[in-house]
Parts: sequence; C-alpha cells; structure tokens
Amino acid sequence: MRPAPVSARQAVVLVAHGSRDPRAARATEALAAAVRALHPEWDVRASYLDHSVPRPRQVLASFAEAGHRRAVMVPLLLTAAYHGRVDVPGEITAARADGVRLEVELAEVLGPVGGRVPELLLDGLRARLGPVEGRMDAVVLTAAGTRSTSARATVEEAAAALGERLGVPCRVAYASAAPPLSGDVVRSLRSAGSHRVGLASYFLAPGLLWDSTVASAREAGVVAVAEPLTDTPALAALVAARVVDAGGRSALASAA
Repeated sequence: MRPAPVSARQAVVLVAHGSRDPRAARATEALAAAVRALHPEWDVRASYLDHSVPRPRQVLASFAEAGHRRAVMVPLLLTAAYHGRVDVPGEITAARADGVRLEVELAEVLGPVGGRVPELLLDGLRARLGPVEGRMDAVVLTAAGTRSTSARATVEEAAAALGERLGVPCRVAYASAAPPLSGDVVRSLRSAGSHRVGLASYFLAPGLLWDSTVASAREAGVVAVAEPLTDTPALAALVAARVVDAGGRSALASAA
C-alpha cells in the first residue's frame, strides 16, 4: 500500500506565547511530541508568537509548500485574552497577506469556553498535584494574570470546577496584571483555618512568572506546589480534542 500524500495528513499548528526562558520552549516541544504520539497520522508543529521561532505564519507557509490544503491552529493558551483574541488570528491574516493559500481553522483555547470547563483540563491539574491531593484542605489555582475581566472569569470557572473535583476550597491567584498574589491567598486561607494549602499551576510551561508565584506561595507557607501542565497526557489529549472539534466545524462549513 502506498503511503498517503503529505497533503492528505492533518496539519496542526500549535501556537505558544513564547518566552525568553528556554524551559518554556522545551515544554512546548514536549507537548507537540506528546500530541504526535497520540496521533502519528497528523503533521504537528510548534510555533511561537514571541521570543522564539518559528512564527505561526512561517509554519503555515511551510505546510502550504509541503502540499497541505488546510490546517488547524491551536492556541496553547488557557484564556481567550489579548493573545488569543488578537495575536493568534493576526498570524493567519499575516500569512494570507504573505501569499499563503491555505484553509486555516482556528481551534478554541485550552481553558473554559462558553462556561464549560474541559474535563481533561481538570484531569491534568489534578494529575500535577499528584499524591498530595488527598492531604490538602485548600488549593490555590495560580495563573499568569490578565487585565481582561472576561478572561479572569474563566480562570474563576476553572478554580470552581477544580475545587468541586477535589472537594476542597479553591481560590484564584495571579502572578501579574491583577490581584491577588498567591502568597496573599495562601495567607488568607491559612487564617481562615486551612492548614494544608496546595498550589495548583494554571500554567502550560514554567517561566519567570511561574517562578515568582511559586516563591510568593512558599513564603506564605504553602505545603505543596504542582508543576505546570506541560506535556501531561491529559493536556495532550485536550489539544487533540480541540483539533478534532475544529476539524469537525470545518467539515460542517464545507458541507453547508
């Protein structure tokens, strides 16, 4: 049997924010590898909005040159803040302005959409907490931070769902752009009677903001710190689900 032509494979562009911290790019590449392992029939490539290369528009151009006719772009973002609303779609516009003729379907972000918190996201957050999960009486879900009130509302939704899943109070903290800081939330919970407070990381990759929020929480007496989601099996499965959902929307649009 002859192998399928490249253009018949599903082209997938993962779009990360990018960081000067090399740990972030390593985490993104690890996630791309995990998605490829789940779907070896897909052509999955990582890209970055800033600080690293390739840019999403460059990956789209390379897909077009390889014979692909369509691609799915997945924002590796947990909220639909400025980067998700402006920067990611802007890369598609820029690619088209550069002459790239490729049908691109933009997938949803990895966080809550339309009031629905992905179960796979909760699975990943819970897995990162590991065996300490059952020994905590409160959790702080710490995120990078955003000035967007609608984006912050989705973080609150994720925290509420995680708290319900764990059966303990779960409060939100931010590393920047909006209060409260993780240390302040840990101290508040401890003052209210929670003696074993854990930190859940609403981060896809480590970096300076994650380092700062962890330091703040540890100074306040947090007893456990979860690593960022990076390439957890649940997160890879969530990315794959976003690809499938976006592809389904494209198929419905074509049929119409």
